[in-house]
Amino acid sequence: MPAYKAPLHDIRFLMNEVFDFSAHYKTLSNGEAADADTVDMILEGAADFCENILSPLNQSGDEEGCTFDNGEVKTPKGFKEAYDQFVQGGWQGLSFPEEFGGQNLPQSLNLIKSEMMGTANWSFQMYPGLSVGCMNTILQFGTDEQKNLYMPNLVAGTWSGTMCLTEPQCGTDLGQVKTKAEPNAEGTYHISGTKIFISAGEQDLTENIIHIVLARLPDAPAGTKGISLFIVPKFLVNPDGTVGQRNPVTCGSIEHKMGIRASATAVLNFDNAVGYLIGEPNKGLHAMFTFMNTARIGTAIQGIAHAELSFQGALPYAKDRISMRALSGKKDPEKVADAIIHHADVRRMLLTQKAIAEGGRSMIYYAAQLADKMADALERGDTAAFEAADDHLGFYTPILKGFLTELGLEAANHGIQIYGGHGYIKEWGMEQIVRDARIATLYEGTTGVQALDLIGRKVLLTSKGKVIRDYTTEILKFCAQNATNKYMRRFAWDLTKVCAQWNALTVRIMLAARKDRDVVSSASVDFLMFSGYVMMAYFWAQQAAVASEKLASGDGKESAEFYKAKIKVADFYFERLLPRTQGHAEAMVNPSKTMTSLAPEHFSFDY
Repeated sequence: MPAYKAPLHDIRFLMNEVFDFSAHYKTLSNGEAADADTVDMILEGAADFCENILSPLNQSGDEEGCTFDNGEVKTPKGFKEAYDQFVQGGWQGLSFPEEFGGQNLPQSLNLIKSEMMGTANWSFQMYPGLSVGCMNTILQFGTDEQKNLYMPNLVAGTWSGTMCLTEPQCGTDLGQVKTKAEPNAEGTYHISGTKIFISAGEQDLTENIIHIVLARLPDAPAGTKGISLFIVPKFLVNPDGTVGQRNPVTCGSIEHKMGIRASATAVLNFDNAVGYLIGEPNKGLHAMFTFMNTARIGTAIQGIAHAELSFQGALPYAKDRISMRALSGKKDPEKVADAIIHHADVRRMLLTQKAIAEGGRSMIYYAAQLADKMADALERGDTAAFEAADDHLGFYTPILKGFLTELGLEAANHGIQIYGGHGYIKEWGMEQIVRDARIATLYEGTTGVQALDLIGRKVLLTSKGKVIRDYTTEILKFCAQNATNKYMRRFAWDLTKVCAQWNALTVRIMLAARKDRDVVSSASVDFLMFSGYVMMAYFWAQQAAVASEKLASGDGKESAEFYKAKIKVADFYFERLLPRTQGHAEAMVNPSKTMTSLAPEHFSFDY
């Protein structure tokens, strides 16, 4: 298994030189404490914890997995001790209010910390990661009493949280939720039903688990308009905040999974468990999207995490492994063959991994600033600013989640390919990265679901294409500013062309959908991938612009090779990955009939 090394140089490059996080933090009500020294201390501390505590447990945790016995779950050896260190370090409360024991730092720092943790050990990151959405939901929709009762221990990390949406008969289509919530005389509710695929739904790391549960009241309307949201603790909580008696929430089993085997995925049975309404009756889905947006950004991080880890494993192997001679002549004449890094196809795969990891990281970090703005607006009670940031992030979210997880899986597969036959062997750890990465395209909404959300809801229904026009206008302004820069001229021209194409494609699909409604679905994944490649190109161009400026001015001479590499990888992205947009463009505008003309009964393997 590759030993994780935090890419602090790239992280600092994005934070300090590309996105100017220091100036960004000064615009936030809680940004004053995020000074340069504090941020650097957090980055160094997170890197140390991830490299020395979490990374060594990644492969052993996969091999051991979680064990289930009569409703109890045991995490792999070393996880409890690592989690205790996580709690002692105050890492869970990084971006939560001081009144509940947190450090009240911007949310972006928590996301950057989560990227490091997830790359080092994604299974471990799942345990505290799910709690973040739980806490955000309680903070935004909970009563003062609920906040004071649950937040201190959640912020400390001594308690954890989950989200309980999926049921045996429904996943994404939450209108089919059947879990019942019966009111009782005490003003609480009895929750009954079964939830499946509940990450961290049962474990031995925390003394209590706070479940956020979707359920229906007796008089609820049908469909999504009749869903309410409830807090259902594993152990009831006494008025003084101490743990009380066990609530009838039991773990029926845990799943035997392809990957992230050290993360317990539970089946939870609620048998008249005591629950507490959070938010308004029948408006639980709205509140749950607070949770889901957090989770989807977190899953997008998984895409770049696995790309980064696979690259870190593949690069040293490619430098050491010798096989055949390079076509351009001997590179290691003193050896019987050349290192495989000298073969162009191996470089293609390495550069693809690097382009995905570093391009995706820049996309995530920009989205992290939007998350900061949302949280700040919510804290200040500025509804207009909150909705503006929420809409902006809402456009990014399906692209980040769908596109980055698909590319993260591609990068992980390249890691195995670079190793050749050794990549297929468990002891090297490269195949684990692929298995762990595979789930990212599925949970929190599959790629197809994200694609429909993007084109159906965000682009066509809500904005009538305006969101694409606005975003491409931003890109074109950047292109105009850099059109005369000798390093940037070709990037600006390519971006200008694909932006024009993006708008044209949007209009074509919008017009086609008037006669062929299925074209929205049939075009959706191609549209999402096209959008992702253009967006990543824009972020690579931004990195190249900063790097070229530094080289031209002579600033940062100690990082000259780093800046040169940035421009070279940007060149590779524009020459080798951005052209993929053209295949997606051609496919998405074709009529839907090739997908819809075959009757269901003709999908047969037995003629």
